[in-house]
Amino acid sequence: MNKPTDINTVSTVPLWIDGKAQPASSTRTAGVTNPATGSITRQVPLANAQDVDAAVASAQRAFPGWRDTPPLRRARILMRYRELLDAHRDELAQLVTEEHGKVLADAGGSVQRGIEVVEFALGIPHLLKGEMSEDVGTGVDTHSLRQPLGVCAGITPFNFPVMVPLWMFPVAIACGNTFVLKPSEKVPSAAMRMAELFKEAGLPDGVLNVVHGDKEAVDALLHHPQVKAVSFVGSTPIAKYIYETCAKEGKRVQALGGAKNHAVVLADADLDFAADGLIGAAYGSAGERCMAISAVVAVEEVADQLVEKLKTAAGKLKIGAGNSKNPDMGPLITRAHRDKVSGYVDQGVAQGAKLVLDGRGVKVPGHEDGFFIGATLFDHVRTDMSIYQDEIFGPVLVVLRVKSLNDAIAMINANPYANGTAVFTRSGGAARRFEREIEVGMVGVNVPIPVPIAYYSFGGWRNSLFGDQHVHGPEGVRFYTRGKVVTTRWPDDKAVAGGFNMPTLG
Repeated sequence: MNKPTDINTVSTVPLWIDGKAQPASSTRTAGVTNPATGSITRQVPLANAQDVDAAVASAQRAFPGWRDTPPLRRARILMRYRELLDAHRDELAQLVTEEHGKVLADAGGSVQRGIEVVEFALGIPHLLKGEMSEDVGTGVDTHSLRQPLGVCAGITPFNFPVMVPLWMFPVAIACGNTFVLKPSEKVPSAAMRMAELFKEAGLPDGVLNVVHGDKEAVDALLHHPQVKAVSFVGSTPIAKYIYETCAKEGKRVQALGGAKNHAVVLADADLDFAADGLIGAAYGSAGERCMAISAVVAVEEVADQLVEKLKTAAGKLKIGAGNSKNPDMGPLITRAHRDKVSGYVDQGVAQGAKLVLDGRGVKVPGHEDGFFIGATLFDHVRTDMSIYQDEIFGPVLVVLRVKSLNDAIAMINANPYANGTAVFTRSGGAARRFEREIEVGMVGVNVPIPVPIAYYSFGGWRNSLFGDQHVHGPEGVRFYTRGKVVTTRWPDDKAVAGGFNMPTLG
């Protein structure tokens, strides 16, 4: 057993306000835990309204100067920032593994995907261009502008401490906004390091601020009159709450919620290829991904073969601390979440699903207090079972059986979540039909985790997204800017001003 941690000996993560690390005025704190050991490694302040107000005030002061900075100069700072992120990618990945628990290779991959969004943001000056029409009326021209909103805020989840924040603040900042980031209090350190590196790249003080905290800090951001837009990634209940609260406050909002991602395996699929892809999609990052495949929909004629292949592959997965030698899966984020996932396995058994592989009770030598659960596989799952209906957010894969592609599409379209989905097939016709008829925001064809590259946008449908715009990519630029149309006339001696009637310009 590990010795209890003396919280008086661990460091406290500061806030980042006005370009420097600052202590919080709040006296409330929470422990940051290494999930592989169960030990508290540092303390994080839980910011109050006063702390949030200080961060927003700093961002508001910085906004006029940053807004008026030419977009190309903003992009040059982002270019230097991209180089610093790349130089420190191993350090950032290590911070992710220490506080989240995912294996280093997976952490490094998520850092890379975040850096790619910064690379996209370098080209945002091109996307800020408006349109111009000459002589829409006699001597009258019209042009459009895209302008920044002001202070924007991002509220990000524990499972991607680098990648998801980088979906938000580089895009907002490249568009001329300033930003307040509220990362998950479970994984605060990576956000602080990214803020330090942005300052090193030349970002003016106040353009990016970081506050840590729980619901008190979140509510302070949602209700703050100077926060113009809020981006969120997290669970569906919180996403809906943030969307409704921001709508009442008159703020722009994109709130990405939960998921129950299905992968359909048709009779003509390469089953070895499909099983290999599904193992990584289901159990990578211990299933703590909003794009994890958690439900396989197999046509009956290949279901037995597929389940056997999944069982064999999942049974070989190596469970261990994220920074140990070549593990496939690390721990879950907290003891409470590990116990919740284990409870879902209990429910699945009680409700009559066939437990093919049981990951409960896994112990990792040397890490007996870590929050581990092994790969778990269910077969013969029905849509009325809790292991199908709920987002488990752990290494639990369920298999449902259908007779046809028609049945698979109907099942997926009836699910309240609609984040990502995939189909495994050799048939171009079946794939084309699937991608056209499926009512899900992100679709993969023989690609089990169809996360769009940075210059496309990420987001789901139905209960997986509340708001009109997806994150990063072109929709991210539209979210962090607003349009303005200007109609101009430069009168000469013969010009006549309009009368009381509705003006027509033809």
